Amino acid sequence: MANQYFTIDHAGFLKLPPEVYRPLGDQPLAVISASSAHLLLGRPEAEGKVLISGVLEEGAVTDLLSYFNMFRKTGILTIQLDGGLKCLYFQQGEIVFATSSFASEDLGEVLFSLGKIEKQALQELRSLVNKNTPLGKLLVERGIVAPKDLWLAARSQVEYIIYTLFSANSGGFYFQSQPIEQEQILRLSMSTQNIIMEGLRRLDEKALFMRKIISLQYYPQETGKEASDLSQTEARLMNAAQSGQRNAQDLFRQVGLREFDGMRILFGLIERRLIRMEETPTTEIEGVLGQILAAYNSLFKVIFVRVLKVSPQFPQEVAQSLRDLPQPYSFVLRDVELQEDGTLDGHRIVENLVGLEEGDKKKLLADSLCEVAFTETMALRRDLDAEQARPLIARVQEVTTKIREMIGRSE
Repeated sequence: MANQYFTIDHAGFLKLPPEVYRPLGDQPLAVISASSAHLLLGRPEAEGKVLISGVLEEGAVTDLLSYFNMFRKTGILTIQLDGGLKCLYFQQGEIVFATSSFASEDLGEVLFSLGKIEKQALQELRSLVNKNTPLGKLLVERGIVAPKDLWLAARSQVEYIIYTLFSANSGGFYFQSQPIEQEQILRLSMSTQNIIMEGLRRLDEKALFMRKIISLQYYPQETGKEASDLSQTEARLMNAAQSGQRNAQDLFRQVGLREFDGMRILFGLIERRLIRMEETPTTEIEGVLGQILAAYNSLFKVIFVRVLKVSPQFPQEVAQSLRDLPQPYSFVLRDVELQEDGTLDGHRIVENLVGLEEGDKKKLLADSLCEVAFTETMALRRDLDAEQARPLIARVQEVTTKIREMIGRSE
């Protein structure tokens, strides 16, 4: 609405654009306050009298929160931003709850960002949500999220809604004085004054962090420098970054970190030159793991081409066999898809091995890919005549022997 001007005609009528009058509906409006410089209209029957309204400018959020805290106000502060609404609930000057219409600040998205629920499960549950059955209730009833985790996520959601307001520098707001219902009160970990100080601190630190991180869509990758004295969380983030295939936002989710906490830890690792940020993911897998994957994928590609010529259903059979593998092979190959050329996504496999000892990684990877090769060998015997199958079977045995010798040498 910036830079739009409206004129009251000689009969006292004011014509407003659709984006203004549609949200107001057809309910009557009354003059709340007026002067030669402003006009404030409001709904006389609306719950909660509008006491304050205005334009949101840079730094205004801090002043607003301080004002409501200082004068111990009770009511709802509604802030209209570009793309959505946020509401902060005050009880005697303390923020006790917050809501947001922004999709990224939905409770389900917060749980997803913390690694508590998968995207597909979240989408399925959302179709069942209604007025009497909120998302949180469904999650707990179905055992997807523990009550404690749900409460922590709800508190994280409220805090995130508040903290992201500190970077807002345009919009509008109004405050309605009204009692807050008990179910709308959520005990936060800090007072409003502490939230203000923390919000300002985060605003400054985020700007500092992003100078090194560049973008949360960039890919953290290990530099190869030897790491020492890492905290448990730092070590988990380093392990998760080994494959170089997940961007920063996905890594935070994998480790179960809230965005700001993840940025702080990632910034520290970059400062210590243990991590560097890349615009694109790593394309090659180095070391013995890379050699094992390269050898078997080369084999799988040859088998795939030969068998596909006589058995069009071969890709579906291989894909099904990947899903039916017993443990521990199913652990190594979980969520691994068969690619168009018959190879397996090595980066996804390496991610599945994160956290294991180096020797265990090599052995499990070799054994799992050997199992896949054995499954494909049965298709060779079934679909090709003996003369065609014989050299391919010999190659499977050759690769398997070579990999076992390689692991033996590297240990």
